[in-house]
Amino acid sequence: MASMLLTSLRSSPLTSVQAAQFAARSLSTSVHLRAQAKSKKTLAKPGVKNIVLVDGVRTPFLQSGTTYADLMPHDLARAALQGLLNRTGLPKDAVDYIVYGTVIQEVKTSNVAREAALGAGFSDKTPAHTVTMACISSNQAMTTGVGLIAAGQCDAVVAGGVEFMSDVPIRHSRKMRKTMLSLNKAKTLGARLSLLGSIRLAHLSPELPAVAEFSTAETMGHSADRLAAAFGVSRLEQDEFALRSHTLAKKAQDSGLLSDVVSFKVPGRDIVSKDNGIRPATMEQLAKLKPAFIKPHGTVTAANSSFLTDGASAVLIMSEEKALAMGYKPKAYLRDFVYVSQDPKDQLLLGPTYATPKVLEKSGLTMNDIDVFEFHEAFAGQIMANLKAMESDWFAQTYMGRKTKVGAPPMEKFNTWGGSLSLGHPFAATGCRLVTTVAHRLQKEGGQYGLVAACAAGGQGHAMVIEAYPQ
Repeated sequence: MASMLLTSLRSSPLTSVQAAQFAARSLSTSVHLRAQAKSKKTLAKPGVKNIVLVDGVRTPFLQSGTTYADLMPHDLARAALQGLLNRTGLPKDAVDYIVYGTVIQEVKTSNVAREAALGAGFSDKTPAHTVTMACISSNQAMTTGVGLIAAGQCDAVVAGGVEFMSDVPIRHSRKMRKTMLSLNKAKTLGARLSLLGSIRLAHLSPELPAVAEFSTAETMGHSADRLAAAFGVSRLEQDEFALRSHTLAKKAQDSGLLSDVVSFKVPGRDIVSKDNGIRPATMEQLAKLKPAFIKPHGTVTAANSSFLTDGASAVLIMSEEKALAMGYKPKAYLRDFVYVSQDPKDQLLLGPTYATPKVLEKSGLTMNDIDVFEFHEAFAGQIMANLKAMESDWFAQTYMGRKTKVGAPPMEKFNTWGGSLSLGHPFAATGCRLVTTVAHRLQKEGGQYGLVAACAAGGQGHAMVIEAYPQ
């Protein structure tokens, strides 16, 4: 596969100057897109409820080990929920259900949705449950809410996600755990002393968590490096895309476009009001970094990868009828969505390539109909590989069973306010950020349709079409 892809898909990388110029052009497209905005058909379906995004918020996304380091996951989730309540003025007893996503669970709060909801002051009569689907966990939370509303079970659902990488669970070894459990059951002093005497130094070696596939034992970064090589994505291309992400995020932050961020007073510390991982550099600085996963010849580095992040997000989803009855002006309609899965070994991060054409066909749309694209940026190499796959007839025919390519998104419509590489990627919180960003960009740029797409561990992926609410 790799050699065929190298021949079929390699394209010439942009120069560093071109990359910087392109980043600047991308941020300035809002006026241009407003001028081009055209009236299109609505995706409303007869007999099907219109489900709307009323609003969405998130805590600032911070690099793990920084200001949030002494908190717990439910603290961040609670802050996002309280931020949503403050932003919307929503009565706490008006919510029918709460769904939250998380990936690496804190064992003390295994149903973090319920603990965060209680902490945020929601009614104790409001059910809440937690879902996990790797990096698309909050996407799953949102679509679970959509399903509850579509089925007539609920009118108002809060969905969100939280990830806290500053304090991940570190387990004792399996042998040590077994010994400790046996000690707890031992009834005599002799039995306890015998078990304690069986402990060896090797038993004390901890099991550290790793962002690795259980089925393949391969880390995601290693997989991203192999994927980039298979698609002929150069180190230069990856660094240029990473620079683009940070440059656009910085401009969006400075321009006040990241309005989904709500300030959070960290107990015993300062008020946090913005993301702290946005750090535009120069191509020369990026080029000095060594490969992070495949050494010494890999192309994935710390700078062109998303960083470990703490953060939480939350959105309010309602039936359109309920939202209007409560006096809300929704931001967007949540329309068709799909979930996909592929080979977790060689196609781990190609979810957007597989999900995008499926959701477009489901909606009766084409790539040309989409005004705003927001793709999750796990790695720059992953993004570039997906773009090349989407632009390849050969890949579509050979691996997807399609006659023709779907086509890559135009870069002037793509992640123009930055992405996970720069804003940060709290695994389970990113999905809500993507959807809220699409809604805000559609409002700002005058577009009608947006498309969210993301890859996830396990070789899974997701895509959703979002339609702007009439202004």
